[in-house]
Amino acid sequence: MDLTMRAAELTRRRRAFVRATVVRAQRPTSARPGDCALVLDDGTIEGFVGGQCTETSVRDAARQALTTGESTLLRVLPGTAQTFPDTPGATVAVNPCLSGGATEIFLEPQLPAPMLVVSGSTPVAEAVADFAERLDFVVDRLEPGATPAADAAAVVVASLGGEEPGVIRAALDAGIGYVGLVASRRRGADVLAQAEVRPDERARVHTPAGLDIGARTAAEIGLSIVAELVQAVRRENLGSPTAPIAAPRTAVDPVCGMTVTVTADTPHLSDAGTDVWFCCPGCRRAYQKEHATCS
Repeated sequence: MDLTMRAAELTRRRRAFVRATVVRAQRPTSARPGDCALVLDDGTIEGFVGGQCTETSVRDAARQALTTGESTLLRVLPGTAQTFPDTPGATVAVNPCLSGGATEIFLEPQLPAPMLVVSGSTPVAEAVADFAERLDFVVDRLEPGATPAADAAAVVVASLGGEEPGVIRAALDAGIGYVGLVASRRRGADVLAQAEVRPDERARVHTPAGLDIGARTAAEIGLSIVAELVQAVRRENLGSPTAPIAAPRTAVDPVCGMTVTVTADTPHLSDAGTDVWFCCPGCRRAYQKEHATCS
C-alpha cells in the first residue's frame, strides 16, 4: 500500500488519522527505523510499525494524540527493561510480552483543517474567504437557499441582508461552534430576534463579528473576523472534537498480563463459552496447552 497516497485520500475525505513512524529500533524487535503506518480514528492500522504487542500501545497512544491534537514520541520498552518516566512530548509503554529490544515511534496526528462557511458575496465576505484560505481554513461559499455543512467549525454571515436569520438558525441547529454576523449591534440584535436565538445559544453567536481593532474597510473587517476565528481555534479549541475519541474495547492477556485492543484480527479462543483475548498467537498456544477444553 502506498501510504502517501492513502494519507492524501484520507485528507481529502476529511478523516482524522495519525502518521506513525519508527525512529529508533533495538533488536530483536521486528520493526526497523523508517517503518511507517497510518492509524485511523477507529483504531485500524495500515502499514507496519511492529508486531501485535507494539500495535496495542500504538493504538492507545494514537487515540490520545487525536484527542489532544499534539504529536508525541512513544517509547515501547520490554517488560524487563528499566522504565523511563514520561516527559513532555513523550509517552512510555512497557510491553511484558516483548522478548527484548525497544522501539521509539513518532506519532503525528493529522486532523482535518477547520471548515469555514461564508454566506454572502459582499466585499467583506470576499475578504473573509481570502484571509481564511491563506491560513489553511477550508472555505465553503454558501449558495443562496443552501444550509451550512454539519461538520463546519464556523459560519460567517456577511450578506448584509437577505437570508441572514435562516442561515444563523440552520448553523445553530447544526451545532456549529462559531456563528459570526456582519452587522451593527442594533441590526444584529434584530436579526438574532428573527432567528429566534435562545439564551443558551447566544454565546455561539458573534455580532458584530470580529475582534475590535478599529476596522473600517472591508479588508480590515475581514481581517478582524479571521483573527477572531484563529483565536477561537487556538484558545477555545474551535473545530476540535468536543469529546475524547471513544476508547476501543480492550482485554487482558491472561498469559503475559498485557492489555490488548480487541479487533477482528486479535488472537482469541473460547474457554467454557467465554472469549479470551491474547496479544499474539504464542500466548494463545500457551494458554490452550494449559486449558484442554478451549476451542
